[in-house]
Amino acid sequence: MVNRKKVAVIGGGVSGLAAAKAFDEKGHRVCGFERSHDFGGVWELSRSYPDVQTQSPKDLYCYTDLPMPKDYPEWPKGPQVHAYLHSYAAKHRLARLFKLNTDVLSMDRRTDGQPGWTLRLRSGDNEWSEDFDFVAICTGQFSEKNILTHPGQEAFTEAGGTVLHSSDYTDPAMCKGKHVVVLGASKSGTDIAVNAAKNGAKSVHLVYRENVWRVPYFVGGINFKRLLYMRAQEMQFNGWGRGPLKKALAAITKPLVWANFRGLETLLKLQLGLKKHNMVPDAPIEKEASCSLPIVTPGLFEALNAGTIKPVIGSIDHYEPGRVTLTTGDTIPCDLSILAVGWKLGVPYLAQDYRDKLIEEDGQYRTYRLSVNPDLPDMGFVGFNSSFCTVLSAEMIANWLVRYMDGQLKRQPSRDEMDRSIEQMLHWRRKERPAAQVYGGLCSAPFHFQHFDELMQDMGATRWKRSNPLKEIFSYPDAGAYGQFLATAPQYQAG
Repeated sequence: MVNRKKVAVIGGGVSGLAAAKAFDEKGHRVCGFERSHDFGGVWELSRSYPDVQTQSPKDLYCYTDLPMPKDYPEWPKGPQVHAYLHSYAAKHRLARLFKLNTDVLSMDRRTDGQPGWTLRLRSGDNEWSEDFDFVAICTGQFSEKNILTHPGQEAFTEAGGTVLHSSDYTDPAMCKGKHVVVLGASKSGTDIAVNAAKNGAKSVHLVYRENVWRVPYFVGGINFKRLLYMRAQEMQFNGWGRGPLKKALAAITKPLVWANFRGLETLLKLQLGLKKHNMVPDAPIEKEASCSLPIVTPGLFEALNAGTIKPVIGSIDHYEPGRVTLTTGDTIPCDLSILAVGWKLGVPYLAQDYRDKLIEEDGQYRTYRLSVNPDLPDMGFVGFNSSFCTVLSAEMIANWLVRYMDGQLKRQPSRDEMDRSIEQMLHWRRKERPAAQVYGGLCSAPFHFQHFDELMQDMGATRWKRSNPLKEIFSYPDAGAYGQFLATAPQYQAG
């Protein structure tokens, strides 16, 4: 066993639970901090809007050692995911490691000459500072609300109007008898628009800036996980680190790849009726596929066809009592404005000097393997490797990170190797695949297999592919299989 370290885990959602388990089982002293009263992160019930469900099927949204219950539907609802996370915490006795209702106020390097960080913490009226050898930041992509205000908002609310962030829409009764405007057409935006239309809203307008490709749960009757989550499909996108051979192969197969994606676009246009609703995107789907690719909310296009949801391309220009004026010049009635505008990505408690080392001027994060930065020793991120299989991605990076901290990676990177990789990834995002800049560049989709292959090889696993080549090439990632692959990584060596 290596030297036992005192490790802070910030966040008690999907990623924080994965990190706490990974560091604890390697013998480290874990101190977890969750600002809410409960585990779950975005799945904590007070943060969940009505009818929320996963974008990923249940066998893609689970930890390696705990499948979701067989009686769960293919796409579980929010309360079911919340219960599942609690069952994972119970299985590994993670509650003993966490302090709930605890905020991290600041994070700075220790001043006692020892490596590590000092966290300033607050729980109720009690504030204190505590030193740690290592910090795992597990607050992910959905921690701080992105709050927008528009001219006239104060007069609008004084006249009885309401403006909410999407995470505060927790009761369908809020929209009954109201003129509802939803700003933003991500999955949360369309979920809320459909929910409002079903629950007695007088009118629902879905306002968004541009058309994007949307993928239904079933494409031509086939579960989308069997179409979009395969190595065979992933290889058709322009991933990072392609050598001359892969580039040559891409050039040869370019016509076939082009035909494949045009066929998929045609199928989506016909199945969803995109032309009818003026919702055909301008960009090719293969150029735009990333973590921001939304799944079609069940009932969305039925509501568009029925006219109970009206789509409008534009944004809010200003409010007036009882209505909003859009950037298009159109004025629409509004009693309830729901802002489905996402979350702020950041680490506000990290001292500014260190944030400047972490985040480029254009918002891109300088991370190696989407987890660590050589200028920020003794810390790393779990869950910033956002993907379509979030739970598995968090667990893989947590297992990688504890080995990185302990110097137990088979391919332990040097400072030069990390810097070189970071610069190569920044170039790839900016020049070769601009869609990869979404979420500060902290998105592994649609390159799940490539990302996992790197992590597994770094950890020294002797296997990272299934023995059946057809299943490996033409099937989606298997959480249970990755648990077996992890077991082939070398056991810890004594320090």
